[in-house]
Amino acid sequence: MIYNKNKLTIDGLNVQNLAKKFRTPLYCYSYKKLHENILNIKNNFKKIDPLICFAVKSNTNIKILKEIKKFNLGADVVSIGELMKALKAGIKAQKIVFSGVGKTKNEIEYAINKRILLINAESKSEILEIEKIAKLKKKKINIGIRLNPNTDAKTISQISTGKKENKFGVDEKTFLSLVSYLKKSKNLNLKCLSVHIGSQILNNQPYSKMLKVIDKIIKKSNHTFEYIDLGGGMGIDYLHNNNKFNLKKYSLNIQKFLKKKNSKIIFEPGRSIIGNTAILITKIIYIKKGYKKDFIILDSAMNDLIRPALYNAEHKIIPLKKNKTKTNKPYEFVGPICESTDKFATIRKFQKLNEKDFIAICDVGAYGMSLSSNYNVRPKPLEIMIKGSKIQIINKRQKLSELM
Repeated sequence: MIYNKNKLTIDGLNVQNLAKKFRTPLYCYSYKKLHENILNIKNNFKKIDPLICFAVKSNTNIKILKEIKKFNLGADVVSIGELMKALKAGIKAQKIVFSGVGKTKNEIEYAINKRILLINAESKSEILEIEKIAKLKKKKINIGIRLNPNTDAKTISQISTGKKENKFGVDEKTFLSLVSYLKKSKNLNLKCLSVHIGSQILNNQPYSKMLKVIDKIIKKSNHTFEYIDLGGGMGIDYLHNNNKFNLKKYSLNIQKFLKKKNSKIIFEPGRSIIGNTAILITKIIYIKKGYKKDFIILDSAMNDLIRPALYNAEHKIIPLKKNKTKTNKPYEFVGPICESTDKFATIRKFQKLNEKDFIAICDVGAYGMSLSSNYNVRPKPLEIMIKGSKIQIINKRQKLSELM
């Protein structure tokens, strides 16, 4: 996104024109940015040659999944619905990894029938359930065990997944006992050690610590893992202050870790592929004057983008038309939903805005539409993608009649 004569453009198209043509709220994606992000990850990890499994939970749009599939990416899924969508998008079953703590009997059976690459189990109970189903089907199933490495990702507490108090994975003692158990199993084939320590990580230190923990446990287990699934979590620069995750450094750390190991790396990136590809375009309904701040009441709400309400996530907000005026009071950007947490940001120094102006909320490609809802009986927004000079509608705006 760049300004051209003070007007915001996305891949050369005037965003204000898009807002007027398609109406708001409107999710707008850049195919060019998606392409760049995938190539950036592939190029930085070239020497490792990992299997890159896109985290479908970050964005479940079938047309986006079809575009991602064209780059030979696999999928990381956490439900039967995500698995069905990945397969429908044409992603090969042998490139799909099924994660998550609460897979049901129905989900496990479906995954087995579709012959996906791996089911990453997260408890002894789950392993026993997979074994029971495999026995009945007279099949040998490839599984992984998700280790909880007790590593603090130094990220938002609500999206931390690798500490001992988190619900994910198993501790070292349980992991080693499960390895011993699986060595004797006739129906389960232990192929993978899996970890995922959290999301929106911008520092290499947690990953370095995680790799050291894994290295020790692999030695203790005395087992050769065909795959080591390092999860995802690589962050993006939400505040646009050039705070970017160093992929090259992470790649070098993994290369050192892989010495004397004959294992293939699996990555499960979501945000780092799709996060900064989209903006949410929204219109100012009213400006409500307050004592210490003015409320910018938008036609977008927490049902369209819940991240700020859910865990105080920050998204940069920018005007579609720049001007040189500045406000005296802070602006609080809020939605019309009847919840105090229905707000996007409070910004101290912003240009002067008027009712009916448009603004853009940046970097909403990950966990934007995938976490959207119909709260307050609000229809979900339209999604479009800019690909070259073409505008594609990739998800229609919901109609109120559909919700009745």
